[in-house]
Amino acid sequence: VSKETIALGLEYMGTAFHGFQAQRGPVTVQGVLEKALAYVADEPVRVTAAGRTDAGVHATHQIVSFGGPPRPLSAWVRGVNAVIGDDVSIIWAERVPEGFDARRSAVWRRYIYVFGESDSRPAIGKDLACWQDKILDVNRMQEAAQVLLGKHDFSSFRAAQCRASTPYRCIEKMTVSRSGRMVVIDTVANAFLMHMVRNIAGTLAHVGSNMLHTSDVETLLAARNRSLAPPTAPPHGLYLVQVSYPNFSRHIEARRPVILGPQVVD
Repeated sequence: VSKETIALGLEYMGTAFHGFQAQRGPVTVQGVLEKALAYVADEPVRVTAAGRTDAGVHATHQIVSFGGPPRPLSAWVRGVNAVIGDDVSIIWAERVPEGFDARRSAVWRRYIYVFGESDSRPAIGKDLACWQDKILDVNRMQEAAQVLLGKHDFSSFRAAQCRASTPYRCIEKMTVSRSGRMVVIDTVANAFLMHMVRNIAGTLAHVGSNMLHTSDVETLLAARNRSLAPPTAPPHGLYLVQVSYPNFSRHIEARRPVILGPQVVD
């Protein structure tokens, strides 16, 4: 039987899962997704994902690809959504050229990290942002973020257990902005090291609360030593919001988390 290569856009609530990548035992996004896809395909399905998000990390626009039997595109959306459960939703499906690979074909990925400011610990939306009881100075954070632009050895901002072959990554864009009580760190890079965005977010929060200066971030970056940097920000403030591909017919827009208001951003 002939196979088609399919790309899917999906969103998921990271707190429901032990990360994206399939594991024996724990519930993962890949695990529930492949099970639902197999139901529609009537055969086992293996997916490749643009970003292998950690436990607790959300996605508003994760991209996966897989080979499957010919089906109407609506089957990969409505059919899968009917059986996958409430914490994952397929947004769209599209047929793509045979060589398309959601991970290897991606040219950049965009993550946002959301801090929320609240005097008391929120009950509603507690898993949709990293809540702080202090006001963050966005201007200080934005200034410090510019230190990290470009290609650097990000050893000070990678997890100790990171297995990437090189610590060099290139951050193409990083902005820090305020949206009401929310402070958003928006980062675009070719690829990211393990926990890199959360480690940067933890450091920028220290800058925003006057515990560190921009010069300290320069020193940290140059030191290439994770143990000198502030703690990792928690996973539930992090969202994968956009992935870019060359020549991909679908315009893959950034999708903003619901907690920040209107969904589609430029």
